[in-house]
Amino acid sequence: MSFSIESEQTELASFNKCPKQMNQSSRLHEILELLEVNSSCSITELALRFAVSEETIRRDVRALESSGRVRKVHGGVRLPDNVFEAAYHQRINENGALKRIIGLKAAEMVTDGMTLLIDCGSSTYWLAKALKARNLTIITNAIEVAREMTGRNNARVYFAGGEIFDNYCSCFGAETQAFMQRFTPEIAFFSIGAIEAKRGLLDYFLPEAELKRAIAPLARKVVVLVDSTKFERHGLIRTLDFKDIHVLITDADPGAELRKVMDGVDIKIATPSN
Repeated sequence: MSFSIESEQTELASFNKCPKQMNQSSRLHEILELLEVNSSCSITELALRFAVSEETIRRDVRALESSGRVRKVHGGVRLPDNVFEAAYHQRINENGALKRIIGLKAAEMVTDGMTLLIDCGSSTYWLAKALKARNLTIITNAIEVAREMTGRNNARVYFAGGEIFDNYCSCFGAETQAFMQRFTPEIAFFSIGAIEAKRGLLDYFLPEAELKRAIAPLARKVVVLVDSTKFERHGLIRTLDFKDIHVLITDADPGAELRKVMDGVDIKIATPSN
């Protein structure tokens, strides 16, 4: 798995120096991706790859360790034994109060008998928890969404299988995409990793971005759920353009610049009172 947009075949296990320095946020995400492939990395290797000092990498490692995503070892860093919990469930609970009210607001769009596509994001997980409508048909590649919806209010759940990526608790790949493309949902609900006025809607994991890009045109309406911490965050992979979505649900006004480029998108602001 790789963050390289230009060549998916780039081997993450090779520690060639990055062509340009990244900011810390981007570097942290790529360190996690490297660890998913290699399980452990040395401080020296990471410093060479990112063209930064070893002390910079040590600061990065401390930041990741404080959030439970990695474990420091002598001269290096590795994934913790509970990587599944650290990577996926921690994302669900990060800014959980905001995501919960966003999920509740999104659930207001759903009525009995609808067919919904729900992706594997943390905000869409909170949507699944909030759904009260009956006789829904749910298509998802997210294990936790499928678990949440199975047996609830006579819902029919279709799980898009394939290779399970434990860091996302979800399936991605050709089989997953082919299965989901058999459906024509009334609403596709997506979470997103970042929003930039100049580059659109972005993610950090290439298979996730490719899946969203492939299945978005199948839905009558595309709804993006995003908490305000993602505004103007620097994502890595361009996933969707603003013209590809119909509704954006968030917890705060996105600001004048984002509103301008999202002309035509219905922006819904969720608050605890609504």
